[in-house]
Amino acid sequence: MSEKKIIAVLGATGAQGGGLVRSILADKSGDFTARALTRDVNSDKAKALADIGAEVVAVDIDNYESLKKAFEGAYGVFAVTFFWEHFSPAKENAQAESIAKAAKADGVKHIIWSTLEDTRNWVPLSDNRMPSLGDGKYKVPHFDGKGESNKYFTEQNLPVTFLLTSFYWDNFIYFGMGPKKGPDGKLAITIPMGDKKLPGIAAADIGKSAFGIFKKGNEFIGKTVGISGGHLTGKQMADSFTKALGQEVVYNAVPFDVFRSFGFPGADDLGNMFQFKHDFEDYFCGVRSIDFSKSINPSLQSFDQWLEENKTKIPLE
Repeated sequence: MSEKKIIAVLGATGAQGGGLVRSILADKSGDFTARALTRDVNSDKAKALADIGAEVVAVDIDNYESLKKAFEGAYGVFAVTFFWEHFSPAKENAQAESIAKAAKADGVKHIIWSTLEDTRNWVPLSDNRMPSLGDGKYKVPHFDGKGESNKYFTEQNLPVTFLLTSFYWDNFIYFGMGPKKGPDGKLAITIPMGDKKLPGIAAADIGKSAFGIFKKGNEFIGKTVGISGGHLTGKQMADSFTKALGQEVVYNAVPFDVFRSFGFPGADDLGNMFQFKHDFEDYFCGVRSIDFSKSINPSLQSFDQWLEENKTKIPLE
């Protein structure tokens, strides 16, 4: 029996990385095994991954030497950074650069970089349709920081696949975006997308899709691929909520400026993000093909399937 190829997974206790680790370990007859990289190997989530067979290794994503040690002997690396912990594109840049250099130093054969568009390629800083953020350097900081970090992987001439992700439906559970009662007493989801479609995906399917890419060998090296489980308008999502929850949920299509003014951390960033997806719907949906996503992840969930499985977890306020 040949030795299994190690995939080192950053953010292994998070939404994307956790889905990948579980997918690798569920494929008992496959060619791969998982090295779960996390800051705290003693956390409950880390222990749960160890219990199902993952090699759990401590890593400091802000430390090049720690990354280099964590990638040693790995065939593949799944790379993701965590903007919402610090709200700093500059910090993400530094982390991505260290990840790329460590992967190069260790001779990694395939790295998947979970990234997003640099929206300034569509909406320059001089374009006033949306405010510039982050000391005037960014339009959508949590997108732009990842997009501008793509260069670190190409500069190192790494065997990289750029993976464009979509809106997590899990945000309806964990990020406070689920249905809330309005002044009229009706439950509503509030998203500034007008009548445009929003590509979305179950967070677990990001990891499953990444595993599908690794299993394809060199097929997607040097390519940018986008994934999505569904392209839905706000009204379509509200209708699905109504069906799943057994009570009416309406769609509140607030203007972008109103959403940006909500005041929670990152509201302006997310308001700009939704405006980008709205204004460039054809592009944004076009590069996130549902058919392609199914081809690398045959068990891809639709929104209705995800809701049926997760409806009891969604807080109703």
